Amino acid sequence: MKKCFGLLLALLLLSLSGCGAVAEDISVMATFYPVYVLAENVLDGVEGVTLSSMTPPSTGCLHDYQLLTSDMRALAKAQALLINGAGMEAFLPDVTGQFPGLTVIDCSMGVELIAEEEDGEGDHDHDHGEFNAHIWLAPENAIQMVKNLRDGLSALLPCQAERIAANAEAYIERLTALDAELRAAIEPLPRKEIVTFHEAFPYFARAYGLEVKAVVALEPDEPVSPRMLKEVIQKVRAAGNPPLFSEPQYESAALRTVAQETGAPVYELDPLVTGDGAKTAYEDVMRKNLQVLLEALGN
Repeated sequence: MKKCFGLLLALLLLSLSGCGAVAEDISVMATFYPVYVLAENVLDGVEGVTLSSMTPPSTGCLHDYQLLTSDMRALAKAQALLINGAGMEAFLPDVTGQFPGLTVIDCSMGVELIAEEEDGEGDHDHDHGEFNAHIWLAPENAIQMVKNLRDGLSALLPCQAERIAANAEAYIERLTALDAELRAAIEPLPRKEIVTFHEAFPYFARAYGLEVKAVVALEPDEPVSPRMLKEVIQKVRAAGNPPLFSEPQYESAALRTVAQETGAPVYELDPLVTGDGAKTAYEDVMRKNLQVLLEALGN
């Protein structure tokens, strides 16, 4: 009888501590692809957790994203939402207002943000936010994002904190090695000037000493006015026709026009907003981008 009582007491204490067997999966949602890729590395092998992406991996950046009814249904079942932050998720107030008990883990905490440039001549009435939100494209920022995920998910899942910390440490080691690899390869390049399709790469440029001489479009799906197109062409010519970089997710007639008018060569950089969700996706895309930069800036 005493043994049975002791066993029941132990089970009760284990249950109260939150470390007992998980009867139902905890649902954790990432807002979009790059956050999902980082999170799946941090949560690798963590029991009792289902990780999903709120938006399909083909969505791309969440510029002007409007929440769907299906998103709200999924969020109603979630215990945590992993966000990029820095203003990427403009819909966040709607989510927190509807689900005040939802844990929100902001990956941008501690990242040195780059202020968004304002267009003073009125071609754009879109509110781009106070800061550029493409923080994940610098590995040093991705490391901070992983640390934020580690801390937030450990607090949410205290019984899995050890596994989460070990996963984060291993991933940070990989990202640190990637950062060193990129730095060593880019630093000696004879050219550092680039022209990008949209404002996705300021953090990458800052990290590796590149200079973005012009941006064709402030947002990937935003029309480029004739005045803006003329200004970009002038900037490209003034900079000596540095290489132009398109993105695989978007077609840009404006970028093609700039190339035709200036003769500047066109290459492709991937902003890592779509993909197959492989755990190595971040490193794979960054190394692919590196090879493109070596070709474009090596002469």
